[in-house]
Amino acid sequence: MYAVIQTGGKQYRVEEGTYLKVEKLELGTGDSIEFDKILMFQSGDAVKVGLPYVEGAKVTATVLSQGRHDKIKIIKFRRRKHHMKQMGHRQFYTEIQITGISA
Repeated sequence: MYAVIQTGGKQYRVEEGTYLKVEKLELGTGDSIEFDKILMFQSGDAVKVGLPYVEGAKVTATVLSQGRHDKIKIIKFRRRKHHMKQMGHRQFYTEIQITGISA
């Protein structure tokens, strides 16, 4: 059994027990969250596809931790102009574990 959920502008294929790093959610460690934007649900041979979301389906998850990804370096460089600009970016994430899928 699996489902395709939408959170933070992205889509994830999840099963029970799956660990994910999603866009930052304002929740504490150990909190529970329900995702109700389920795009697709599959159980055995039965497949439900939503228009745009599957009615009555939900996925529950537990927040494991908050963190930041590795630094990404951004370099802007103009040749022959003695111009170079360096920046860095670290995106925040929330690590979750899927605990249940129901439809």
